[in-house]
Amino acid sequence: MDGTKTQNTDLNRLSISDFKSSAKTGIYIILENLRSGLNIGSVFRTADAFRIEKILITGASAVPPNKEILKTALGATETVDWEKVEDCINLVKKLQYQGVKVYAVEQTQNSCLLHNFKPNLAGGIALIFGNEVEGVTQEVINLCDGVLEIPQFGSKHSLNVAVSSGIVLWHLMQTVLVENRI
Repeated sequence: MDGTKTQNTDLNRLSISDFKSSAKTGIYIILENLRSGLNIGSVFRTADAFRIEKILITGASAVPPNKEILKTALGATETVDWEKVEDCINLVKKLQYQGVKVYAVEQTQNSCLLHNFKPNLAGGIALIFGNEVEGVTQEVINLCDGVLEIPQFGSKHSLNVAVSSGIVLWHLMQTVLVENRI
């Protein structure tokens, strides 16, 4: 095995304009009342890696050019489309009206464990990630088409929101790659 690191110049990264015009996955991310700009920036960076359709930032969450967001996004706020939307409830209803299936990423009594979730990307999927302390609000969960839960086996009851987004997006990317969507 050759363990030589690939040089940045050999990674064939897209320019900002090429990224903007490239095919996207049809996956939206909704951030509901996130407290940490560092988490939001990390989600932007992951969204760039997986060519997410758009990040929708709701409620009290900070937005670019917030210093903490820019610190962890490393330029992804320039590539990934995003929008600030005040009301998460109206946003969920609007997306559903447009045919997008909306899933909260949360721990609930009737959640679908992530490894059992077989996404249908036709029409798009939106994933809601909630506040670092309170999670996704119950009122928003009640509107969702389903709830996805990441199985956990340790003593803690939750994962960091930026880590959770990476895990869930990687799972969905398996379908994106099989369907040759990008």
